[in-house]
Amino acid sequence: MKIAVTGAFSYTGKYITQRLLARGHEVITLTGHPDNPNPFGGQVQAYPFNFENPEKLAGTLAGVDILFNTYWVRFSHGENTHERAVKNTKTLIKAAEKAGVKRIVHTSITNPSLDSDLPYFSGKAELEEAIKASSLGYAILRPTVLFGDEDILVNNIAWLLRSFPVFGLLGSGRYSLQPIFVEDYADIAVEMAMHGENIVTDAVGPDIFTFKEMVELVAKQIGRPARLIKMPPKLALWASQIIGAFVGDVVLTQDEVDGLMAGLLVSSEPPRAKTHLADWLKEKKDSVGMKYASEMKKHYR
Repeated sequence: MKIAVTGAFSYTGKYITQRLLARGHEVITLTGHPDNPNPFGGQVQAYPFNFENPEKLAGTLAGVDILFNTYWVRFSHGENTHERAVKNTKTLIKAAEKAGVKRIVHTSITNPSLDSDLPYFSGKAELEEAIKASSLGYAILRPTVLFGDEDILVNNIAWLLRSFPVFGLLGSGRYSLQPIFVEDYADIAVEMAMHGENIVTDAVGPDIFTFKEMVELVAKQIGRPARLIKMPPKLALWASQIIGAFVGDVVLTQDEVDGLMAGLLVSSEPPRAKTHLADWLKEKKDSVGMKYASEMKKHYR
C-alpha cells in the first residue's frame, strides 16, 4: 500500500515508518521540516504540510491508502498553539477525505475530554470527534507518556538526577502515570492500521508508577542517589522555569502539571504494550540522561 506518515523523521513517526518499510509498503511523509536530514534516504519522500493550501495538501495525499497522524504540539509556542494544531489537523482530515484516503491511524491521549480545562486534552477530544464524523475509517490510539531513545520526560528526569544534588517533586509525588515504550506503540499502531473496523483504544504499558516511584527507579538504574524533596507545585514549576532558561527550553508547563496530578496519564484498560521501563533503563543506563533533550531544539530550530 501507499502510506503517509506525519513526522516520519521525528519520534513516533520514525518507528512507525521503519515497520511499514520492513513490510514492503511505499511511505511518504508530511512534515513541518521537509529539509531535515532524512534517515530513510530515498525510501521516503518528504512533503510540507501545506495546511494553508488544502488543495495542495489533498494532492500530496492522492493515492494514499492509510494516513498515520502523529502531528501535535506539546505546548503552545508563538503561533504554534494547541488551537492552531486542532485547526491544522482538521484541515488534514478533510484533505485526506478529498484525496480518497481509506483509513487514518491517529495518535490521541488517554482520558481526552471536551469539558477539560486543559487545551491538550480538550483539543485531542475535539479531534477524535472530527475523525469519527469524517468518512475515513479510523483507529484512534490513546497513549500516555512515551519513552525511548529520543524521549523527553524520562531522559530529562535522568539528566536532572545526574546534574543536580536534589530532585524536586511536584507536591507528594503520589500521582500516577503509565508509560509506554515507543517501539511497542509503533507495533500497536501498525497492527491497528491493518484492521477493518473502527477502533478507539488506549495504548499503554504494563507498569503503573507514582511519579515518585518512577524517579526512584530511574535514579536506581543510572546509579544516582535519589535525594527527593517535596515542593509546592507552583514552586516546582518556577524552579523548572529557571532550569528552562538555563537550557533554552520549556522543561515543564502548568497544563502538564495539572494533567499529571489529575491522574490523566493512567488507563483503565488492560495494557497493550509489554516492555517494562525498568528493563529498558537497564539497557540504556549508561546513555540515558547524559545530555539534555530539548523540545525547542527538536521542533523550533
